[in-house]
Amino acid sequence: MSSRNIFYFIVTLCMLIGISMTMYRHTQFEVPWFPGEKRQIWSIEAKVEFDAKGDSVETVLALPQTQQGYTRIHESTASLAYGLSFVNDQDNPRAIWTKREASGHQEMYYKVDFLVDPKAADIYQPQMPDTPFVEYPEPYLTAANHLSKQAEEVSADAYSFTRELIKALTGETATSNQNTGLILDYKPKNRLVVDLLNNANVPARIVRGLQLEDGRRRQSITEYIQVFKDENDWQVFDLKTGTQGRPDNTLLWEYNGNSMLEVVGGQDSQVTFSMLLVEQSAQAAVAPKISEADFLNFSIDSLPLEEQALFKGILLIPIGVLIVVLLRVLIGLKTSGTFMPVLIAMAFMQTSLVTGLVGFILVVGVGLVIRGYLSHLNLLLVSRISAVIITVIGIISIFSVMSFKVGLTEGLKITFFPMIILSWTIERMSILWEEEGPKEVVLQGGGSLLVAVLAFMAMNNDYVRHLTFNFMGIQFIVLGIILVLGNYTGYRLLELRRFKPLADKED
Repeated sequence: MSSRNIFYFIVTLCMLIGISMTMYRHTQFEVPWFPGEKRQIWSIEAKVEFDAKGDSVETVLALPQTQQGYTRIHESTASLAYGLSFVNDQDNPRAIWTKREASGHQEMYYKVDFLVDPKAADIYQPQMPDTPFVEYPEPYLTAANHLSKQAEEVSADAYSFTRELIKALTGETATSNQNTGLILDYKPKNRLVVDLLNNANVPARIVRGLQLEDGRRRQSITEYIQVFKDENDWQVFDLKTGTQGRPDNTLLWEYNGNSMLEVVGGQDSQVTFSMLLVEQSAQAAVAPKISEADFLNFSIDSLPLEEQALFKGILLIPIGVLIVVLLRVLIGLKTSGTFMPVLIAMAFMQTSLVTGLVGFILVVGVGLVIRGYLSHLNLLLVSRISAVIITVIGIISIFSVMSFKVGLTEGLKITFFPMIILSWTIERMSILWEEEGPKEVVLQGGGSLLVAVLAFMAMNNDYVRHLTFNFMGIQFIVLGIILVLGNYTGYRLLELRRFKPLADKED
């Protein structure tokens, strides 16, 4: 393979890696393309209450998990001097509060935040229950058999059989049928539907869900019927309407047929729910989700916050470098030092643009005057550079004190300038002045400032900051573009002036 093919292969590889990482972060973890995007979060609080008998107490509350349409992102609890344990059993996740002795009215809280996430899927697979046959005494057995037979005749499978059963036990149909009225007096509707399904060899059980409604307080749980066709095919049915499928804005809280709340050592227990729909920035909302790092989720989110803040600035440098490459390779702008404008732009981000420009011109201007005097002393290079560095520090100190004395606190930000870089800039400009005159100094100094200002505007852009911080793939894309620009051998835009006389001569 020729070197040219290898070059194209590397560029293509960089671009593909960058685009793939960026798209993966956006599609898999829903990291937004734009800053300021909002996401909806349901904040739900379960309040457990009971009266303790003065003995040891153990309270068990079933907990919800990430499921279709909702991603659990945060949970917390509050109680008075209770021990707390979370049992992350997939079949029965629960929180357990314990206390050696308690008496009187007791309250404890469980709060959970769910991100409204259309791409979320069930992380659990409910176990298919057994189908125990339930005996009914006469005359209820005859009524149950008649009801099941009627529903079976107009159904085709387990799901349609369930719908017909619920329909027969609901509304005017139930009140007009004497068999239905008789059997409903014997057993509640929810238990009756499950019994009739199990007796027909259809696996079914009661599950519990929460109707999500913004601002609701003291809302109770709603029961649904979960029916299985096989181990991997199940549906939820509304007991009131017989509607098949999970209702909109419904969170399944307990989905394995276990109890919702168990209290040992207390009585009159109950659990009620309050909920609130809030909007949060998309970045903060998906943060818990993207913190679950895997191999492909290569990001700096797993680092401590201090290191993240450091990288937030570092990851902007390639953008400044890209601006420098574009302006030097395609436009032909001359700068004093190849990447000095990027470092100056970084300083501008700390000082603000106007303060940075004024400070830069003052320091470099005074430094050039002093450097001009040092050139008459015939010092060695190292000593001369050292003297310039000390001079720059002195100039910055004097300007800082003077600005503070006159009340211009913005002037204190001049200390953010990279002093070594400033010293080398002064040295390079001074040499340029001696060799090629003040015009070239103005051209290169002005070019450096122009590139620094453009790099600052790019690096300080909210959209650019958002992309570079959240999508590491952007670094590979920038690298690929710089490699392509590094292969450019054509004319620069400003060089067209050199050939203008030739063009005029041909005319």
